[in-house]
Amino acid sequence: MKIKIKSASSELGKLVIIPFFEKSSGIVLPLNSLETTISKNVFSGKKDSLFILEKSNTIYILLGVGSEPTYNSILTAFRRITAKHADLIENEIDLYFTADFTATQQQAALNGLMLGSYRLSHFKKSETSSKDWDSIQLGILSNEKTIEKLSEDIIKISEAQLECMKLVDLPPNTATPSYLSDWTKEASEKYGFGLEVLGREAAAKIGLKAFLAVSQGSDIDRAPQFIIAEYRVENPKKHLGLVGKGVTFDTGGLNIKTAGMVHMKCDMGGAATVLGALQAIADLKLPYDVTAIVPCVENAVDSLSFLPSDVIGSYSGKTIEIIDTDAEGRLILADGLSYLVKNYKNDHVLDFATLTGSAVGTFGYNCAALFTNDKVLSENLQNAGDQISERMWPLPLWDSYKSEMDSEIADIKNYNGKPVAGAITAAKFLEAFTENHPSWAHLDIAGTAFGDSEFAKTKHATAYGVHLIVKLLQNL
Repeated sequence: MKIKIKSASSELGKLVIIPFFEKSSGIVLPLNSLETTISKNVFSGKKDSLFILEKSNTIYILLGVGSEPTYNSILTAFRRITAKHADLIENEIDLYFTADFTATQQQAALNGLMLGSYRLSHFKKSETSSKDWDSIQLGILSNEKTIEKLSEDIIKISEAQLECMKLVDLPPNTATPSYLSDWTKEASEKYGFGLEVLGREAAAKIGLKAFLAVSQGSDIDRAPQFIIAEYRVENPKKHLGLVGKGVTFDTGGLNIKTAGMVHMKCDMGGAATVLGALQAIADLKLPYDVTAIVPCVENAVDSLSFLPSDVIGSYSGKTIEIIDTDAEGRLILADGLSYLVKNYKNDHVLDFATLTGSAVGTFGYNCAALFTNDKVLSENLQNAGDQISERMWPLPLWDSYKSEMDSEIADIKNYNGKPVAGAITAAKFLEAFTENHPSWAHLDIAGTAFGDSEFAKTKHATAYGVHLIVKLLQNL
């Protein structure tokens, strides 16, 4: 969408959206041209309420956001406009924010309108003539002095979220490891960051053995890709390291999944989060160096697939006993973390992964599991998440869980074989490959990256984490 800042109500076009907070006394229409009284019994700004009226060939959508809205509730209210009322939109949408809407609330509204343009129908012939959202002009009337910068920033963040959603939702015969590396190459050229991609031979040469073990069952068309992306600026405030789990499809390997495999295209949600965040950071030109490591593989079943009871190597030099081939994501993350920590001096290291069903069992679909050895980083992440409704909650990394991953035959095993504390023991496994980095955080986004909502009939991507990473940097 193209942004145009408007200075007076006389400049508003044929479709105007006006949000209202809920008030027991009823709402007051801010436009003199609307010589209409609306009973509080009809519309009072109540959460999820909507009232449409037409006057002088202009359609006014009055949108209720409730008395104490969250970022997400405002986002969702506005997302419904572009998702469910697209037939009202021709060439232009105008937003009129009254003075009681904060800058963050206005960004939430814009964010929602952008995300509402997303459709899952990537391969539907009937959608070939769908609306060109890029050509829609979005007019904004606001008293906020920095509204132009705020709106430009949130549009860039939204565009990155839309890319993340598309990457996750594309089918696995499209979004292969090479597709992700090609996407990153195009993004690097467009947004100006450095890129190196290691294929199977190059990865073997430097010893990415755990990463390669997971991909042993994949053929040449879905060969592994180890993505190394570097965004650099002059005089950076800090250097952030990111690692994203990129399992483009997870059959479970020889420990094959017996349920839910149809949704395993989402197992590269961590990779999509990191790549989307990298796009947003580069597009916003944030004053931070960022290195992103995205190991991309397919966990397939084949005569060459790695086996339960195998002992494999890793980039760190540690040997790993394979107890379960369906605990594969932590293996590629282990090499990704080790490579990042050994080759770069990052102030903070974050990894994102759709890692365990245990995290879903603990927190459901509204909260990610957070593991970190840095209390300040933990607070900063939670604060950033609360601001934009991408929430998380910390779980312990106590050493009493470390023995769960002890192996008799190797340095460590990839799974403890017990139906308890799955998210915690997975995090303890990853911790062993961080080389005691003093500021590391692992976010298990298995429940938050992909799920159900009112905006589709099937499970779909959420882009959880893209805005979170950006907000974390903006707050530092």
